[in-house]
Amino acid sequence: MTTRSSKAAEAFFKQKEKETAMSEYRQQQMAEQEKSARLRALRLAKEAADREAADTPAPRKPAARRKRYTA
Repeated sequence: MTTRSSKAAEAFFKQKEKETAMSEYRQQQMAEQEKSARLRALRLAKEAADREAADTPAPRKPAARRKRYTA
């Protein structure tokens, strides 16, 4: 049979386990949000660089000169 103090101890430990689990969940959630923000910033910077590169024309090479053969 469980006594009043053992029930209280069980409730205390369940509460501690719940708090620990929530703390771990929040830490994982924050790490995921930080990672997503970092990856989003990298993606946006790459897209901006790609747009800028597409807007500026590539430098033109001078046409290669052909040798003329006289027959």
